[in-house]
Amino acid sequence: MTALKDSADRVLSCTSAYFEGMIAGIDPENSWVQRWQRTSKYARGMYAIRVKGRVPEDVESELESRGIKYRPRDLSAED
Repeated sequence: MTALKDSADRVLSCTSAYFEGMIAGIDPENSWVQRWQRTSKYARGMYAIRVKGRVPEDVESELESRGIKYRPRDLSAED
């Protein structure tokens, strides 16, 4: 899989302009909000609470092969 930083097309295919709410994760492991949102293991940064759309299937497959569970934030599936 091509890294996001190496491909503008890949970034566009994995990014949505349609989202609701944001979480600013400054201290992920100690934030009750990030624990509640199940993002406490994520890197520091800004995260959308809900997004419209999903990442491409090949990206989901790549994440799964690396042992990472993809949880859509578009409420299309129960997690």
